[in-house]
Amino acid sequence: MGDCIFCKIIAGEIPSNKVYEDDEVLAFCDITPQAPVHILVIPKKHISSILAAQPEDAALLWHITQVIQTVAKEQGLAENGFRIAVNTGRDGAQSVPHLHFHILGGRAMGWPPG
Repeated sequence: MGDCIFCKIIAGEIPSNKVYEDDEVLAFCDITPQAPVHILVIPKKHISSILAAQPEDAALLWHITQVIQTVAKEQGLAENGFRIAVNTGRDGAQSVPHLHFHILGGRAMGWPPG
């Protein structure tokens, strides 16, 4: 997707503070963190939202889960916990139309969220 900011980050056209990368997934620090640790985990395949995921994406989604586990442990979040958020659509506050998972941690999370 030519105008997708996350696709441009994946392509290296826009710099990011990477914390994990493999052939299928990229994880990087959010530029406007909402917690002491705020990392975005994105598939390199452009999927516009969780609603656009298809059955053939099942292995990729499982792999993203494994990456979230790895990143959370590496960031020191496993012991006290963290939040994973997947915003979808306008009312869900999805600001970039590319599937992304927020890892938020390093502080106690409130409930209900915004």
